[in-house]
Amino acid sequence: MTEQAKQANPHTVTLDTPIVRGEQTITEVTLRKPNSGELRGTSLNALVNLDIDALVKVLPRIAIPQLTEFDVRELDPSDLVQLGVTFADFLLPNRAR
Repeated sequence: MTEQAKQANPHTVTLDTPIVRGEQTITEVTLRKPNSGELRGTSLNALVNLDIDALVKVLPRIAIPQLTEFDVRELDPSDLVQLGVTFADFLLPNRAR
């Protein structure tokens, strides 16, 4: 992803290790800002701490293209961290960004 594309959509992550599903290969994942209901089943504390189980619940709800919990569990650790940090940005108030 180019620097210009990152500035256009800072919530898009280029995966170090693409997700392969049959003939489909996912190389980029865009996260959209979740609403409060999409955070159900976890805690804000767990999400702020980038808890793996919390991310496995929430990322499939806000990822484009849609990911499954299995996809998230099978991510390369560096990709999970990149997605987690991108997600954590949504938890900050606008003035803190």
